[in-house]
Amino acid sequence: MTITTYNHWKITRDTDGITWLHLDKADTNTNVLSNDVVIELGAIVETLTQTPPKGVVILSDKASGFIAGADIKEFTGYTTKEIALVAVRRAHQVFNRIEDLPCPTVAMISGFCLGGGMELALACKYRVAEDGPKTKLGLPEVKLGIHPGYGGTVRSIRTAGVFAAMDLMLTGRTVDARAAKRMGLVDHAVPLRQLRVAARAMVITPPAKRPLAVWLRLVNYRLLRPWVANILRKKVAARAPQDHYPAPYALIDLWQKYYDDPFLMLDQEAQSIAQLSCGHTAQSLVRVFLLQEQLKALGRSEDFHPHHVHVIGAGVMGGDIAGWCALRGFTVTLQDQKKEALANVIKRTHGLFKKVIKDRLLVTRAMDRLVPDPKGNGLKRADVVIEAIFEDAEVKRTLFKSIEPQIKPQAILATNTSSIPLDELNTVLTKPSRLVGLHFFNPVSKMPLVEIVQSPTTDKTVAQQAAAFTKQIDRLPLPVSSKPGFLVNRILMPYLMEAMLLAEEAVPLASIDAAALKFGMPMGPIELADTVGLDICLHVAENLGKSMNIEVPARLRQMVQAGHLGRKSGRGFYEFKNDKALKPAIPSGYHQPDDMEHRLIFRMLNEAVACWRDTVVESIDHADAGIIFGTGFAPFRGGPFHYIFHMGVKPMLQLLEQLQQRYGARFTPDRGWATLDSKK
Repeated sequence: MTITTYNHWKITRDTDGITWLHLDKADTNTNVLSNDVVIELGAIVETLTQTPPKGVVILSDKASGFIAGADIKEFTGYTTKEIALVAVRRAHQVFNRIEDLPCPTVAMISGFCLGGGMELALACKYRVAEDGPKTKLGLPEVKLGIHPGYGGTVRSIRTAGVFAAMDLMLTGRTVDARAAKRMGLVDHAVPLRQLRVAARAMVITPPAKRPLAVWLRLVNYRLLRPWVANILRKKVAARAPQDHYPAPYALIDLWQKYYDDPFLMLDQEAQSIAQLSCGHTAQSLVRVFLLQEQLKALGRSEDFHPHHVHVIGAGVMGGDIAGWCALRGFTVTLQDQKKEALANVIKRTHGLFKKVIKDRLLVTRAMDRLVPDPKGNGLKRADVVIEAIFEDAEVKRTLFKSIEPQIKPQAILATNTSSIPLDELNTVLTKPSRLVGLHFFNPVSKMPLVEIVQSPTTDKTVAQQAAAFTKQIDRLPLPVSSKPGFLVNRILMPYLMEAMLLAEEAVPLASIDAAALKFGMPMGPIELADTVGLDICLHVAENLGKSMNIEVPARLRQMVQAGHLGRKSGRGFYEFKNDKALKPAIPSGYHQPDDMEHRLIFRMLNEAVACWRDTVVESIDHADAGIIFGTGFAPFRGGPFHYIFHMGVKPMLQLLEQLQQRYGARFTPDRGWATLDSKK
């Protein structure tokens, strides 16, 4: 066997004449197709073209997976279409030469194979993937405001058919090896122990390629493509307006217009991806991705490895926190005096697990990790203790005083309080430095953010361990200071209260929600309030009203008193049927107030500036990340501060001042606006 080493690639040639291309990108734990990796690959392929081996197998030497895709950080340098086009065409040239090699080529996939990594695999004649839980294949570029750009638009459709390929590219979802095999994306899904043997066999005895089914080939014909394309556009429009997210529509157009000529489609793919990658949507979504990576990095720790979580409180939040921790592999004991509440959690959690986990055995194992514990026997063994009882400071203090002597000295003691400062809770503790906030958001299984709340007395090591635990349960930790409302609720409540004030002005509820959706929010504020729970909204708003200029609408108090609490009671602002809001149609001819969108959004923006000025978070980046992942703030705008800077600080401040003149003190610009210009 001979070995040739490059900076990122290693070439081995075995006695059968097979060339094995090992990717091991230098100075990183993850393989990505950065420009220098692609350039090296191009030089290697040039050599292979001149002297073809018996076959080529491309594999990863990283334990983390095959290839995660392109190097997202390089996208921030794509300031013009011309700059982006150079990088895209370089990759096109290399991948085309791999496809044209006069010998069998095999992608040997273990772990993730995403984006550009999947496109490289598609450029090979064959693909074999490990059939294991770590293996995920997909083309998720749409989540970055682009579409596949290294030949993937052509090759994925040619390989798997337009419906399967478009489903992956338009949703950004990933599939396991078996699903990829059914779709035709990979030729074999085998256990890890057989992976290398299978790759070798495909070179030694190349199998015949199975053509697409006749009906899948038919829908690619020119006369049928417009009909299919319109169906695809309607599906995309239901979740992603073209004005906000142009990439999926550009992808559909590529297929409809150019699929008859693969070479022309590849050229148009390059043009399209270069144009999109330097656009505002893509640059904002790349920023969101990098913000997510920042938060993940805050939870990296090699020193804290908890195994047992004890949750106190089997309400909606406590039960969902317990269930999520069990799903992520922790042993969880759930304490509540009400056995009926514990039974409800078990039932609800089992339903969640069946949706998330397809294997019945794995569902059973996950359920076995969730242990009802009415007497609190698990408290003494737990590494992490999370209090998730009613939002009442006195009740929480009583609980902390009673449990502190029972828990291990090194265990994390956390509260899921949504708005109460920690210094109002830790006064009863002999070691107040051990209390930290782990503020989850509802629904726990969908909301990725957890606020790591720290008071001046919180031990830094405890806060770091809380962040590490958050990362271990696959959530994003955001450090925030222990001030009323922390970050997310402090910003969210003015927005929700303004929506309710609009409702009191007889603005149709559906019109209020529509204005927020038009801006890019994933859910309107009225439906969001119903989803959170109107009793919770009222409680948090009253707490924050002690320190903030928040006017609580009378209608909110009346509905809570009447027991109309939103989704959980079946009726709030909206009525709910089968867990869905029944929204009355906007009256015909109704004209909404011209400034309604500004009234909603500027309440959020102004409070975001106040939080930054008040050092609730360490940086503008953390503020943008928290508001995006905690409230769903329009991702394509890159966060509230990114949006302010994009639109211009002075014009935005002028709009806020106009709202102040019309509606009064609640729109008074925070003094932090005066220092924003220098922070761009």
